Amino acid sequence: QVQLVESGGGLVQAGGSLRLSCAASGIKGDVKSMGWYRQAPGKQREWVATITDGGTTNHADSVKGRFTISRDNAKNTVYLQMNTLKPEDTAVYYCNAEVEWYVTRRAYSYWGQGTQVTVSS
Repeated sequence: QVQLVESGGGLVQAGGSLRLSCAASGIKGDVKSMGWYRQAPGKQREWVATITDGGTTNHADSVKGRFTISRDNAKNTVYLQMNTLKPEDTAVYYCNAEVEWYVTRRAYSYWGQGTQVTVSS
């Protein structure tokens, strides 16, 4: 059973930093990409950043220059370093993994349970 477990959320003042981690387990396939999404109260979930198995990264314009996604392929773990946090970054942050299974070669998307990030002004 695939599990994505996030950690590292919390309460921080504006201008501060947090580092989120997401560890994937139970995977019997290639993790093609891992990413972070977030959902603020009353808003739709939005994409934050993605990193491929080759290390190619993309970040949303709203976080570019402040957030950095990275990955440890050997541990199937993805990180999100968040600097210069703003109150508008307050949201539940979700980890995502796109996995291509060895046996079927079909791709599936998996999600973590989310971790709360609250930035006070």
